[in-house]
Order: sequence, then C-alpha cells, then structure tokens
Amino acid sequence: MGDTVLESIRSNRFDSGSDTAVTPRGSDTVVKHSARPVTTQHSHRKSAVTKPTTDTKQLLAGGAISRQQGKAWTVAVFIIFAVNGLGLASWMSRVPSVRDTLGASTFQMGLLIVGLSAGSMIGLAASSHLIATFGAKRCMLVSGSIMFCGLMLAGGGDAMAAYGVIFAGLFLWGIATACCDVAMNLSGAANEKVMGRTLMPLFHAFFSFGTMAGAGLGALAAKVHLPVGWHMLIIAIVGLILLLAVAIPRVQPESLGITDGDADQPHTSVRDRLSVWKQPTTLLIGLIVLGMTFAEGSAGDWLALGMVDDRNTSNATGALVYGVFVTAMTVGRLAGGRVLDRFGRVPVLRACVAMAVAGLALVIFVPSVPVAVLGTVLWGLGASLGFPVGMSAAADDPRNAAARVSAVATIGYLAFLVGPPFLGLIGEHIGVLNSLIIVLVLTAAAAIAAPAARERTRPDSSVQAP
Repeated sequence: MGDTVLESIRSNRFDSGSDTAVTPRGSDTVVKHSARPVTTQHSHRKSAVTKPTTDTKQLLAGGAISRQQGKAWTVAVFIIFAVNGLGLASWMSRVPSVRDTLGASTFQMGLLIVGLSAGSMIGLAASSHLIATFGAKRCMLVSGSIMFCGLMLAGGGDAMAAYGVIFAGLFLWGIATACCDVAMNLSGAANEKVMGRTLMPLFHAFFSFGTMAGAGLGALAAKVHLPVGWHMLIIAIVGLILLLAVAIPRVQPESLGITDGDADQPHTSVRDRLSVWKQPTTLLIGLIVLGMTFAEGSAGDWLALGMVDDRNTSNATGALVYGVFVTAMTVGRLAGGRVLDRFGRVPVLRACVAMAVAGLALVIFVPSVPVAVLGTVLWGLGASLGFPVGMSAAADDPRNAAARVSAVATIGYLAFLVGPPFLGLIGEHIGVLNSLIIVLVLTAAAAIAAPAARERTRPDSSVQAP
C-alpha cells in the first residue's frame, strides 16, 4: 500500500512539472522542495522537467543575469552611443542651412553654440545626483526623450526662423545629452565589468559610427534641400524608437557591475558626491582625459584649417586630412578593447600618448603634406583611447562611481568646449599649427598621470552555474 502511494506521488511530481522531490526515509515519505529538477532511480520515463529551463552554462554578475542578457545589454549600449552620435552630427551638418535661414552673423551662431555648451555644463553638474537618485537606466530613458524633443524644438525654430526657439531647443538638448552621456558611459562601464572584457573603446567607436551616419544623412538632406525642421523631426522619431523601444528595455542596472556588497552605497549624500573632486585619483584620471580629449577636439576644429592656412593645401585636401584623423580614431577604438585586455591600461595609455605626441610633432614641425598625413594617423590612433579608458577607470571604484564618471566627463567636456577657442586666440598670433604645441604639452602630461588608470582588482563577475 505504501509503495503504491509513493509511486502515485512520484507520478504526480513529473506530470505536474513541479519542483517537489520525494525521498523515502525508512517507512516514512518525506517531501522536499528543490530549486532544480530532481529525478529518481524509480522513474521509468524521462520528463522534460529534468532538463534545465535556462541556459546554465554560464551566468553573469554572480548569477543575477544570463550571458544572453549581458550580450543584449552590450548591444543596447552600442545603440545608445550610436543614437547620440547620430543626433549630434545631424544638427551640426545642417548648421550652414540654419545660418542661411536666420541670416545670422558668425557671432550670433556662436551664441547658439554657447546655449548648447551652457546646457551641457548644467547637465553634467546634475547628472551624478540624478543617477544616484533614479539610476542610469531611468536617466537615459528620460534624458534621451528630452534630448530628441530639444532637437525637434530646434528644428521647429528653423522652420519659424525664430532665433530664440532654436536657442531654447539647443539649451534643452545640451542639458539632456550631457546627462545621457554620463549615464550611458556609466552603464557601459558596468556592462564591460559584467562581461569581463574591455568594451568602452568599442562603445565610443559606435558613437563615431553614429556621427558618420548623421553627417552623411545631413549632407544628403542638404543636397535635396530637405527643410531642417523635417530633417530633425525624422531623426528624432528614429532616435526615440531606437532608444525607447529597442535599446533601453534591454539595459540592466549598473549596480550589477560597479557595486559590491562591501561598497554598495545607494543613498550617498550630495557632499559625498561632490567630494570626488578632491580625490587625487579622480583628478589624475581627469588629467589623462583632459590631455587626450584636447588632442581629439583640437583636430576637429583646427586640423583642416591649419593645413590650408599653414601648409597651403586646398580646402578639399584639408578636409581629407581631417578625414584621415577621424578614420584613425575609429580604427583605434575598434581595436582598442583587445589591446587593452592584453597589455593593460597603463602601458596602452603611454603608447597612445607617445603616438599622439609624435604625430603632433610631425604635423607641427615638418612642412610636408605627406609627412603631415602620417603624423595625423599617429595623432588619431594616439588620441582614440584616452576618453574611453578614462570613463572605465572612473567607474572602477564602486563608491560614488556615477559622481566620478560625471567629474571626469566634465573635465573632458571642458577640453572640448574651452580648448578650441583658446587655441584660436593663440593661433591668431603664432599660426594655427604652432598653437597645437599647447596640445602636445598637455597630451604628454597624460603619460605622467597614466598610473592612476590602472585596473582595480575585482573578482570575476562571471560564475559557472552549478
């Protein structure tokens, strides 16, 4: 009788698909609950329940997510970076059309850039506090939406020929894009730690891909005389769909990669977050980003003009030389992850500084266009990894990681926003290429600070499933 009851219970266990196992103990029947399917030696048929319902070959973040979820998160961050680059380049490519619509002077167009820059600085200052309160995922969701609303507003201002509306749109866009920038870098830093490999350079390469796509589509839109308002509306709709429907739903909490049981501080105070500006490591990482970002930004603003004015090339040749720089930057970021994983941050950063300094020296001091092209290749490769590595290093210590990423990003943005105009003032007196000596010196200083970016020892986030 007891055997019949026991067999009936076992049969119900397999037919119902529950996780209840039955173990005989003497004459008693003991019912146990297990998190995993259990088979018994008395079972005469296979059950689908005995097979794992999830892929347990490898889990990530201490078993919190599957490898498939981790890969989906990686792809999502790729998309977010690319969409940000797409929006930026789409607007920048139509600036001449906006100027013609407004009939604006160079000074008035410069004020529009000031609006964008001022918004960006506000967004950077607020980003760490917003991320600490709401998390990177929510910040990307909200700031990404506001970012493209600002882009649509600026495009609408062009349609109305309303200078103030364009200024407001760019100001709003600047606030949102800066906050989204910090959040996506923080999420990317967490993702690469969860995946156990360096991905930040590749994330920034996708930003470059986005800018290339935006510039190309902008050139096409200008050629077919597509109104700026309609152009920005189309880009905003595409960007919102990619962000809200495709990318952000697949983003995982950044706490999976940048916090641990000993250092998890979800409710840090404003004073704690501001204190990162006093930390020597943060400031040294900021110095690395300052020098390397200055090298990157100065090329964008002055390389082509310097070739035309100081080397007497044509406008087309000057643009081509800048294209060589952008290509070298992109190649460096595509290959950078594997190089960093093999050799480590400090040796790679020092090699990058050496290449950038050598390239700058060739461009500045050798009056030969072919040599300048070679120097531009070295310059682009050398400058390619400074900002991505700085973001990764800033997120290494889980305590106030968002605040440190925000601080380092702020320093980088300052190099982008303040550096080029400063070079312009100096270049007015000594020549554009000669003014790049300042860039060379700051880039060389990054080598001194390179040890601050050394990898922090952490336990492997990937664990084999039982």
